[in-house]
Amino acid sequence: MRIGHHVLPNNLAVAPMAGVTDRPFRQLCKRLGAGYAVSEMVASNPKLWGTDKSRRRTDHDGEVAPIAVQIAGGDPAMMVEAARYNVARGAAIIDINMGCPAKKVCNAAAGSALLADEALVARILRAVVAAVDVPVTLKIRTGPAPARRNAVAVARIAEDAGIAALAVHGRTRACLFVGTVEYATIAAVKRAVSIPVIANGDIATPQDAARVLALTGADALMIGRAAQGRPWIFREIAHYLATGESLDPPTVAEARALIVAHLADHHAFYGEATGVRIARKHLGWYTRGLPGAERFRAAMNAVETAVEQVAAVERYCDVLAAQGPWFAARDDATPAAGGAGDMAPARAGAEALAA
Repeated sequence: MRIGHHVLPNNLAVAPMAGVTDRPFRQLCKRLGAGYAVSEMVASNPKLWGTDKSRRRTDHDGEVAPIAVQIAGGDPAMMVEAARYNVARGAAIIDINMGCPAKKVCNAAAGSALLADEALVARILRAVVAAVDVPVTLKIRTGPAPARRNAVAVARIAEDAGIAALAVHGRTRACLFVGTVEYATIAAVKRAVSIPVIANGDIATPQDAARVLALTGADALMIGRAAQGRPWIFREIAHYLATGESLDPPTVAEARALIVAHLADHHAFYGEATGVRIARKHLGWYTRGLPGAERFRAAMNAVETAVEQVAAVERYCDVLAAQGPWFAARDDATPAAGGAGDMAPARAGAEALAA
Protein backbone atom coordinates (compact mmCIF):
# COMPACT_ATOMS: atom_id res chain seq x y z
CA MET A 1 0.00 0.00 0.00
CA ARG A 2 1.46 3.33 -1.12
CA ILE A 3 0.42 6.91 -0.57
CA GLY A 4 2.59 8.93 -2.88
CA HIS A 5 6.17 7.90 -2.15
CA HIS A 6 5.29 6.51 1.28
CA VAL A 7 5.18 2.72 1.51
CA LEU A 8 2.94 1.69 4.42
CA PRO A 9 3.57 -1.39 6.59
CA ASN A 10 0.11 -2.76 5.76
CA ASN A 11 -3.28 -1.73 4.40
CA LEU A 12 -5.00 -0.94 7.71
CA ALA A 13 -5.62 2.68 8.67
CA VAL A 14 -6.99 4.48 11.72
CA ALA A 15 -9.81 6.81 10.70
CA PRO A 16 -9.52 10.44 11.78
CA MET A 17 -12.00 11.04 14.61
CA ALA A 18 -12.31 14.38 16.40
CA GLY A 19 -11.74 13.98 20.11
CA VAL A 20 -10.43 10.43 19.68
CA THR A 21 -7.45 10.08 17.36
CA ASP A 22 -5.06 12.27 19.31
CA ARG A 23 -1.36 11.50 19.26
CA PRO A 24 -1.43 8.99 22.16
CA PHE A 25 -4.25 7.00 20.57
CA ARG A 26 -2.68 7.05 17.10
CA GLN A 27 0.61 5.82 18.53
CA LEU A 28 -1.12 3.01 20.42
CA CYS A 29 -2.98 1.86 17.31
CA LYS A 30 0.24 1.87 15.30
CA ARG A 31 1.92 -0.23 17.98
CA LEU A 32 -0.96 -2.69 17.75
CA GLY A 33 -0.95 -3.22 14.01
CA ALA A 34 -2.28 -0.14 12.22
CA GLY A 35 -0.09 0.72 9.27
CA TYR A 36 -1.36 4.28 8.99
CA ALA A 37 -3.23 6.85 11.05
CA VAL A 38 -4.69 10.26 10.25
CA SER A 39 -4.84 13.02 12.84
CA GLU A 40 -7.89 14.70 14.23
CA MET A 41 -9.34 17.35 11.95
CA VAL A 42 -7.52 20.72 12.00
CA ALA A 43 -9.60 23.75 11.01
CA SER A 44 -8.43 25.79 8.03
CA ASN A 45 -9.35 29.04 9.79
CA PRO A 46 -6.04 30.54 10.99
CA LYS A 47 -7.84 32.30 13.85
CA LEU A 48 -8.21 28.88 15.49
CA TRP A 49 -4.62 27.73 15.15
CA GLY A 50 -3.50 29.33 18.40
CA THR A 51 -5.98 27.48 20.61
CA ASP A 52 -4.83 24.76 22.98
CA LYS A 53 -6.88 22.23 21.02
CA SER A 54 -5.27 23.13 17.69
CA ARG A 55 -1.77 23.19 19.19
CA ARG A 56 -2.25 19.67 20.50
CA ARG A 57 -3.63 18.50 17.17
CA THR A 58 -0.49 19.78 15.42
CA ASP A 59 1.90 18.26 17.98
CA HIS A 60 3.57 15.26 16.34
CA ASP A 61 6.63 14.99 18.57
CA GLY A 62 7.97 11.44 18.42
CA GLU A 63 5.13 10.16 16.26
CA VAL A 64 5.74 7.16 14.00
CA ALA A 65 6.00 8.19 10.35
CA PRO A 66 4.32 8.97 8.09
CA ILE A 67 2.55 11.81 9.87
CA ALA A 68 -0.81 12.52 8.22
CA VAL A 69 -2.87 15.59 9.15
CA GLN A 70 -6.47 16.15 8.16
CA ILE A 71 -7.59 19.68 7.35
CA ALA A 72 -11.15 20.94 6.94
CA GLY A 73 -12.70 24.00 5.36
CA GLY A 74 -14.55 25.29 2.34
CA ASP A 75 -12.36 28.15 1.13
CA PRO A 76 -9.58 27.14 -1.28
CA ALA A 77 -7.19 29.88 -0.17
CA MET A 78 -7.62 29.05 3.51
CA MET A 79 -7.20 25.34 2.81
CA VAL A 80 -3.94 26.11 1.01
CA GLU A 81 -2.63 28.03 4.01
CA ALA A 82 -3.73 25.27 6.38
CA ALA A 83 -1.91 22.69 4.29
CA ARG A 84 1.29 24.73 4.23
CA TYR A 85 1.01 25.44 7.97
CA ASN A 86 0.76 21.76 8.83
CA VAL A 87 3.51 20.66 6.44
CA ALA A 88 5.78 23.18 8.15
CA ARG A 89 4.93 21.44 11.44
CA GLY A 90 5.81 17.97 10.30
CA ALA A 91 2.93 16.67 8.19
CA ALA A 92 4.20 14.25 5.55
CA ILE A 93 0.70 13.73 4.13
CA ILE A 94 -2.21 16.18 4.02
CA ASP A 95 -5.71 14.70 4.13
CA ILE A 96 -8.72 16.79 3.12
CA ASN A 97 -11.97 16.25 5.00
CA MET A 98 -15.01 16.03 2.78
CA GLY A 99 -16.61 13.27 4.79
CA CYS A 100 -17.59 14.66 8.18
CA PRO A 101 -21.41 14.90 8.51
CA ALA A 102 -21.41 16.87 11.78
CA LYS A 103 -23.72 19.90 11.70
CA LYS A 104 -21.13 22.36 12.99
CA VAL A 105 -18.79 21.32 10.16
CA CYS A 106 -21.41 21.14 7.41
CA ASN A 107 -23.01 24.41 8.50
CA ALA A 108 -19.65 26.04 7.79
CA ALA A 109 -19.82 24.68 4.22
CA ALA A 110 -17.09 22.14 4.95
CA GLY A 111 -16.83 18.39 5.45
CA SER A 112 -19.39 16.32 3.55
CA ALA A 113 -21.39 19.46 2.69
CA LEU A 114 -18.82 20.10 -0.03
CA LEU A 115 -19.92 17.01 -1.96
CA ALA A 116 -22.96 18.93 -3.19
CA ASP A 117 -20.69 21.39 -5.05
CA GLU A 118 -18.39 19.45 -7.37
CA ALA A 119 -16.90 22.60 -8.88
CA LEU A 120 -15.80 23.79 -5.45
CA VAL A 121 -14.44 20.34 -4.68
CA ALA A 122 -12.25 20.59 -7.78
CA ARG A 123 -10.99 24.08 -6.88
CA ILE A 124 -10.05 23.06 -3.34
CA LEU A 125 -8.28 19.88 -4.40
CA ARG A 126 -6.29 21.48 -7.21
CA ALA A 127 -5.25 24.40 -5.02
CA VAL A 128 -4.03 22.25 -2.12
CA VAL A 129 -2.21 19.73 -4.33
CA ALA A 130 -0.39 22.56 -6.09
CA ALA A 131 0.51 24.29 -2.84
CA VAL A 132 2.47 21.56 -1.04
CA ASP A 133 5.18 19.09 -1.97
CA VAL A 134 3.73 16.20 0.02
CA PRO A 135 1.01 13.74 -1.04
CA VAL A 136 -2.54 14.97 -0.58
CA THR A 137 -5.36 12.51 0.15
CA LEU A 138 -9.12 12.92 0.39
CA LYS A 139 -11.83 11.42 2.59
CA ILE A 140 -15.42 11.50 1.33
CA ARG A 141 -18.82 9.89 1.75
CA THR A 142 -20.81 8.34 -1.07
CA GLY A 143 -22.67 11.59 -1.70
CA PRO A 144 -24.90 14.26 -0.16
CA ALA A 145 -27.93 11.92 0.10
CA PRO A 146 -29.05 8.45 -1.04
CA ALA A 147 -30.78 9.97 -4.05
CA ARG A 148 -27.54 11.68 -5.06
CA ARG A 149 -24.59 9.38 -4.65
CA ASN A 150 -21.89 11.19 -6.63
CA ALA A 151 -18.79 9.57 -5.14
CA VAL A 152 -17.68 8.24 -8.52
CA ALA A 153 -17.77 11.72 -10.04
CA VAL A 154 -15.91 13.17 -7.05
CA ALA A 155 -13.34 10.38 -7.23
CA ARG A 156 -12.61 11.21 -10.86
CA ILE A 157 -12.27 14.87 -9.96
CA ALA A 158 -9.87 13.89 -7.18
CA GLU A 159 -7.70 11.75 -9.45
CA ASP A 160 -7.56 14.50 -12.08
CA ALA A 161 -6.53 16.99 -9.39
CA GLY A 162 -3.59 14.85 -8.29
CA ILE A 163 -5.01 13.31 -5.12
CA ALA A 164 -2.76 10.42 -4.03
CA ALA A 165 -5.36 8.23 -2.31
CA LEU A 166 -9.07 8.32 -1.56
CA ALA A 167 -10.96 7.05 1.51
CA VAL A 168 -14.70 6.49 1.09
CA HIS A 169 -17.17 6.02 3.94
CA GLY A 170 -20.11 3.94 2.71
CA ARG A 171 -22.87 6.31 3.82
CA THR A 172 -24.09 9.65 2.50
CA ARG A 173 -23.97 12.90 4.41
CA ALA A 174 -27.72 12.64 5.11
CA CYS A 175 -27.30 9.16 6.61
CA LEU A 176 -24.91 10.35 9.33
CA PHE A 177 -23.91 7.09 11.09
CA VAL A 178 -27.35 5.50 10.91
CA GLY A 179 -28.43 2.53 8.84
CA THR A 180 -26.57 -0.05 6.82
CA VAL A 181 -23.33 0.85 5.11
CA GLU A 182 -23.56 0.62 1.32
CA TYR A 183 -20.40 -0.82 -0.23
CA ALA A 184 -21.49 -0.95 -3.88
CA THR A 185 -20.58 2.69 -4.42
CA ILE A 186 -17.12 2.11 -2.95
CA ALA A 187 -16.69 -0.75 -5.42
CA ALA A 188 -17.77 1.55 -8.25
CA VAL A 189 -15.25 4.16 -7.12
CA LYS A 190 -12.49 1.55 -7.12
CA ARG A 191 -13.35 0.57 -10.69
CA ALA A 192 -13.45 4.20 -11.81
CA VAL A 193 -10.01 5.38 -10.68
CA SER A 194 -6.45 4.11 -10.57
CA ILE A 195 -5.40 5.73 -7.29
CA PRO A 196 -5.58 3.70 -4.06
CA VAL A 197 -9.08 3.47 -2.60
CA ILE A 198 -9.62 2.94 1.14
CA ALA A 199 -12.96 1.49 2.28
CA ASN A 200 -14.47 2.80 5.51
CA GLY A 201 -17.63 2.14 7.48
CA ASP A 202 -18.85 -0.46 9.99
CA ILE A 203 -15.77 -2.67 9.87
CA ALA A 204 -15.97 -4.10 13.37
CA THR A 205 -14.43 -7.59 13.12
CA PRO A 206 -11.73 -9.37 11.12
CA GLN A 207 -14.51 -11.15 9.24
CA ASP A 208 -16.03 -7.77 8.34
CA ALA A 209 -12.65 -6.67 7.04
CA ALA A 210 -12.30 -9.67 4.72
CA ARG A 211 -15.89 -9.26 3.50
CA VAL A 212 -15.50 -5.55 2.75
CA LEU A 213 -12.26 -6.11 0.85
CA ALA A 214 -14.00 -8.78 -1.23
CA LEU A 215 -17.09 -6.65 -1.86
CA THR A 216 -15.26 -3.46 -2.79
CA GLY A 217 -11.92 -4.53 -4.22
CA ALA A 218 -10.45 -1.71 -2.13
CA ASP A 219 -6.73 -1.38 -1.61
CA ALA A 220 -7.02 -0.75 2.12
CA LEU A 221 -9.42 -0.48 5.03
CA MET A 222 -10.01 2.39 7.44
CA ILE A 223 -11.25 1.55 10.95
CA GLY A 224 -12.93 4.15 13.15
CA ARG A 225 -15.41 3.51 15.92
CA ALA A 226 -14.55 -0.21 16.22
CA ALA A 227 -11.08 0.79 17.46
CA GLN A 228 -12.48 2.79 20.36
CA GLY A 229 -11.67 0.70 23.41
CA ARG A 230 -10.24 -2.01 21.17
CA PRO A 231 -7.05 -0.69 19.57
CA TRP A 232 -5.81 -4.28 19.17
CA ILE A 233 -8.42 -4.77 16.44
CA PHE A 234 -5.72 -3.90 13.90
CA ARG A 235 -3.50 -6.85 14.76
CA GLU A 236 -6.58 -9.10 14.87
CA ILE A 237 -7.58 -8.02 11.36
CA ALA A 238 -4.02 -8.26 10.03
CA HIS A 239 -3.67 -11.79 11.40
CA TYR A 240 -7.01 -12.92 9.98
CA LEU A 241 -6.32 -11.48 6.53
CA ALA A 242 -2.92 -13.17 6.46
CA THR A 243 -3.91 -16.57 7.84
CA GLY A 244 -7.70 -16.91 7.78
CA GLU A 245 -7.54 -17.67 11.49
CA SER A 246 -8.84 -15.66 14.43
CA LEU A 247 -6.28 -14.23 16.82
CA ASP A 248 -7.03 -14.60 20.51
CA PRO A 249 -8.00 -11.32 22.18
CA PRO A 250 -5.52 -9.98 24.72
CA THR A 251 -5.46 -11.42 28.20
CA VAL A 252 -6.65 -9.14 30.97
CA ALA A 253 -3.02 -8.73 32.05
CA GLU A 254 -2.00 -7.58 28.57
CA ALA A 255 -5.02 -5.31 28.21
CA ARG A 256 -4.26 -3.76 31.60
CA ALA A 257 -0.66 -3.06 30.58
CA LEU A 258 -1.80 -1.49 27.30
CA ILE A 259 -4.43 0.66 29.03
CA VAL A 260 -2.02 1.81 31.75
CA ALA A 261 0.57 2.72 29.12
CA HIS A 262 -2.10 4.58 27.14
CA LEU A 263 -3.08 6.49 30.27
CA ALA A 264 0.53 7.43 31.02
CA ASP A 265 1.02 8.79 27.49
CA HIS A 266 -2.37 10.49 27.66
CA HIS A 267 -1.62 12.23 30.99
CA ALA A 268 1.80 13.36 29.75
CA PHE A 269 0.32 14.74 26.53
CA TYR A 270 -2.56 16.71 28.04
CA GLY A 271 -1.29 17.40 31.55
CA GLU A 272 -2.75 15.72 34.60
CA ALA A 273 -6.03 17.59 35.11
CA THR A 274 -7.11 17.63 31.46
CA GLY A 275 -5.65 14.19 30.79
CA VAL A 276 -7.59 12.54 33.61
CA ARG A 277 -10.82 14.11 32.45
CA ILE A 278 -10.43 13.26 28.76
CA ALA A 279 -9.25 9.72 29.53
CA ARG A 280 -12.63 8.87 31.08
CA LYS A 281 -14.23 8.30 27.68
CA HIS A 282 -11.43 5.94 26.66
CA LEU A 283 -11.89 3.98 29.89
CA GLY A 284 -15.61 3.83 29.15
CA TRP A 285 -14.86 2.30 25.74
CA TYR A 286 -12.28 -0.13 27.13
CA THR A 287 -14.70 -1.48 29.75
CA ARG A 288 -17.89 -1.39 27.68
CA GLY A 289 -19.87 -4.57 28.32
CA LEU A 290 -17.58 -5.85 31.05
CA PRO A 291 -18.85 -6.87 34.50
CA GLY A 292 -19.32 -3.89 36.81
CA ALA A 293 -18.43 -1.47 34.01
CA GLU A 294 -21.22 1.01 34.71
CA ARG A 295 -20.27 1.39 38.35
CA PHE A 296 -16.59 1.53 37.42
CA ARG A 297 -17.24 4.38 34.98
CA ALA A 298 -19.34 6.22 37.55
CA ALA A 299 -16.48 5.90 40.04
CA MET A 300 -14.04 7.22 37.42
CA ASN A 301 -15.96 10.47 37.22
CA ALA A 302 -14.95 11.23 40.79
CA VAL A 303 -11.23 10.52 40.26
CA GLU A 304 -9.15 13.66 39.91
CA THR A 305 -5.51 12.51 39.81
CA ALA A 306 -3.52 10.36 37.41
CA VAL A 307 -2.30 8.10 40.22
CA GLU A 308 -5.85 7.43 41.38
CA GLN A 309 -7.05 6.77 37.83
CA VAL A 310 -4.31 4.22 37.11
CA ALA A 311 -4.79 2.55 40.50
CA ALA A 312 -8.53 2.21 39.92
CA VAL A 313 -7.93 0.59 36.52
CA GLU A 314 -5.45 -1.86 38.04
CA ARG A 315 -7.84 -2.81 40.85
CA TYR A 316 -10.65 -3.34 38.37
CA CYS A 317 -8.47 -5.49 36.12
CA ASP A 318 -7.31 -7.60 39.06
CA VAL A 319 -10.88 -8.83 39.45
CA LEU A 320 -11.14 -9.73 35.76
CA ALA A 321 -7.71 -11.32 35.46
CA ALA A 322 -8.85 -14.84 36.36
CA GLN A 323 -11.40 -14.83 33.52
CA GLY A 324 -8.97 -15.25 30.63
CA PRO A 325 -9.00 -13.07 27.49
CA TRP A 326 -10.30 -9.52 27.88
CA PHE A 327 -13.46 -9.90 25.83
CA ALA A 328 -14.32 -13.28 27.33
CA ALA A 329 -15.65 -11.30 30.28
CA ARG A 330 -18.05 -9.20 28.26
CA ASP A 331 -21.75 -9.24 28.97
CA ASP A 332 -22.66 -8.80 25.30
CA ALA A 333 -22.27 -11.48 22.65
CA THR A 334 -19.81 -9.76 20.32
CA PRO A 335 -17.99 -11.87 17.74
CA ALA A 336 -14.73 -11.23 19.57
CA ALA A 337 -16.14 -12.38 22.88
CA GLY A 338 -16.81 -15.99 22.03
CA GLY A 339 -19.49 -16.14 24.72
CA ALA A 340 -19.58 -14.60 28.17
CA GLY A 341 -19.73 -17.77 30.25
CA ASP A 342 -20.62 -17.80 33.91
CA MET A 343 -19.35 -14.42 35.07
CA ALA A 344 -21.36 -14.06 38.30
CA PRO A 345 -18.35 -14.25 40.67
CA ALA A 346 -16.29 -11.78 38.67
CA ARG A 347 -19.28 -9.51 38.19
CA ALA A 348 -19.88 -9.33 41.93
CA GLY A 349 -16.21 -8.66 42.62
CA ALA A 350 -15.92 -5.98 39.97
CA GLU A 351 -19.01 -4.19 41.21
CA ALA A 352 -17.63 -4.27 44.72
CA LEU A 353 -14.35 -2.71 43.53
CA ALA A 354 -16.21 -0.01 41.58
CA ALA A 355 -18.44 0.88 44.50
